[in-house]
Amino acid sequence: MCGIVGYIGFRNATDVLLDGLRRLEYRGYDSAGVAVRTPEGLKVVKRSGKLSALERALKEEHLEGPLGVGHTRWATHGAPTDPNA
Repeated sequence: MCGIVGYIGFRNATDVLLDGLRRLEYRGYDSAGVAVRTPEGLKVVKRSGKLSALERALKEEHLEGPLGVGHTRWATHGAPTDPNA
């Protein structure tokens, strides 16, 4: 892990997590992901590359929920791929 951010509250966690991950970009990373609790359960979206790739994936998933965790990663074990993100 390179950076971790979490949120519990009344706002949509995805928006807060992405803002927090943007604030951690200066640390460097090769992939990022979020896990958000939705009414259907825990949903995970992760992508290799820049946060823009994760943001595009999140727009397709329409994750909404009041709590979640996000992370950025530098690959030190395993390739920087979507499954490893």
